[in-house]
Amino acid sequence: MTFDFANIIGLLGSGLMLIAYAYSNMAKALDFTLFNLLNLVGALLLIYSLTVHFNVASMVLEVVWALIALIGLAKALRKGKA
Repeated sequence: MTFDFANIIGLLGSGLMLIAYAYSNMAKALDFTLFNLLNLVGALLLIYSLTVHFNVASMVLEVVWALIALIGLAKALRKGKA
């Protein structure tokens, strides 16, 4: 593996998603806006990386992950305004 820009961005995305996962398991009260935002940004960074180093299975996973995060983020933001 080369450490080009796309791989560095992908690693940052993976890191954000791991932080979100750890947060969801350790937080006493989960902030769904933060959780879904971390997942969304992480997935988008990985999607960018996958446009350079394409892998169909990973791309499908990240697109679905980003969609789920978007839905969760929208729900959390609507709930916060109600």
